[in-house]
Amino acid sequence: MNLTKLVFYLFMVMIPAVPVAEAGALQSLLEQHPDYDQHDLIVVDISSQVLRWFHDGKLKRQYPVSTSRYGIGSKAGSNRTPLGLHYIRRKIGAGAESGMIFRARKSTGRKAGIEHRPIVTGDDYVTSRIMWLSGLEAGKNRGKDVDSYSRYIYIHGTHEEGLIGQPASHGCIRMRNQDVIELFKNIRSRTLVRIQK
Repeated sequence: MNLTKLVFYLFMVMIPAVPVAEAGALQSLLEQHPDYDQHDLIVVDISSQVLRWFHDGKLKRQYPVSTSRYGIGSKAGSNRTPLGLHYIRRKIGAGAESGMIFRARKSTGRKAGIEHRPIVTGDDYVTSRIMWLSGLEAGKNRGKDVDSYSRYIYIHGTHEEGLIGQPASHGCIRMRNQDVIELFKNIRSRTLVRIQK
């Protein structure tokens, strides 16, 4: 078994299955928000640094992620990852090459060199795909100085793939490039995203 397969196997085994009670709570969440996509739901768990994608009430995939190295928070300028219920307001980057660098949500035409070692490079590139989040909870992640959309909170690819699985971002949810491309392809705009401790 090669190293990549071994790591994937250990990752899948070490993360427990979703309890039935939680699956029911997630279905209830969809029912409470009928104006949003009713087939898919994303849960980002900060304590385990895992993003789980549910489709029609069943766990479809789970991916390792990186949330903020500065912790949890919603204040503008804090560089922290906000908690609570969000939705994907915009999807950007369809068809872009893996590793393509985006600045201000526009392709630069330049690809990042992917760093597979667990080191901070000093750059904070947004790569491959962007799913821009908007908060649904007034005073917590929507409005005034806590607005996730105004803070440019994304689910996006990163060139620092070696840091995935530990807090490393400046507030966004980072994913490996192939993972974010796969998720982007399968998820619609207006999909609910719950970020939890």
